[in-house]
Amino acid sequence: MIDKIIKAVIAVIGASLGAVLGVLLTNSGLLELSSLQNILVIIGISFVFGIIFFLLSPKIKKTGLRIIEALEAEILKFSTMDIMLGALGLIVGFIIAFLISQPLSDIKYIGTITSVLSFVFFGYLGLKVATRKKDDVLWPQLLNLKKSTTVKKDKNKRDMLSPKILDTSVIIDGRISDICKTGFIEGTLVIPEFVLKELRHIADSSDSLKRNRGRRGLDILNILQKDDTVSVVIESKDYDDNIEVDVKLLKLAKELGGKVLTNDFNLNKVAEFQGVEVLNINELANAVKPVVLPGEEMTVMIVKDGKESGQGLAYLDDGTMIVVEGGKKCIGDSVVVTVTSVLQTAAGRMIFAKLKNVINNKAV
Repeated sequence: MIDKIIKAVIAVIGASLGAVLGVLLTNSGLLELSSLQNILVIIGISFVFGIIFFLLSPKIKKTGLRIIEALEAEILKFSTMDIMLGALGLIVGFIIAFLISQPLSDIKYIGTITSVLSFVFFGYLGLKVATRKKDDVLWPQLLNLKKSTTVKKDKNKRDMLSPKILDTSVIIDGRISDICKTGFIEGTLVIPEFVLKELRHIADSSDSLKRNRGRRGLDILNILQKDDTVSVVIESKDYDDNIEVDVKLLKLAKELGGKVLTNDFNLNKVAEFQGVEVLNINELANAVKPVVLPGEEMTVMIVKDGKESGQGLAYLDDGTMIVVEGGKKCIGDSVVVTVTSVLQTAAGRMIFAKLKNVINNKAV
């Protein structure tokens, strides 16, 4: 129905143009015809143009749509402020053109030509001046303020939208749920479907240890989804099955512009090589461990013997291992030790100490 209406409108426009041409032709004096003949000529030309435009209406419609789409694409390149300032500049240009051409309007031909040229020139000039010199033409401080505010908002939005992509190891580890509860993790947690698939395979394993690890990972995901303080999204995008899960994680992180959450040391190194940001749970745990300086004293319990002769091993609450010289004979006892040195390794922190005294009265 709409197509028929459009064809009819195009045919009417063609007939109108034909009528105008017929009037111009009969008034030009080229043809010496009677009044009736002039009317017939006008009607004939109008009819012919109407038929021509009707037959060409599909092409005219298609061309018109292309022109409209091109204009729309060009307009969308400009901001709302640019369009408003351009319209204002165009109006000012037209006013100036009207004032200039008005005194010459009574002069035949010259007045018309001057008027047309003035409107075209000053309209274009007003449009360009208003858009290119917008910072100097209208409310420069307001525009600059708006621009800086937009930049800050865009920056904050980018920071907030940086997703955290979880790998299998950090989900099974379970500490991520405790970290999320503290509020230190911001943004969206992304769980890829290929990671869920790997977790399901681990949970269905015949090995009881692997099966328990996989089920623990699924329990952690359920805890994260029920936590209102964090947003969890399941990402359905997947890659070729021949690609390893770690490689898929890095590809997904690059495409989403996110960071990988892991406690896998090897994945951490590969990600650094490929330029992908990594948040390592183990590095976070090491960073928040209490600082111990040589010469400090602490009370620990020797739990087992060490690798070297006479050494005993103790552990702090955060899991830091303490190697106590001469502590082998005090296994099972609480002792006071003096820190001699601290060694930071990729696996964590080790503290070396020597015995000072035994709390439960066993001689050193």
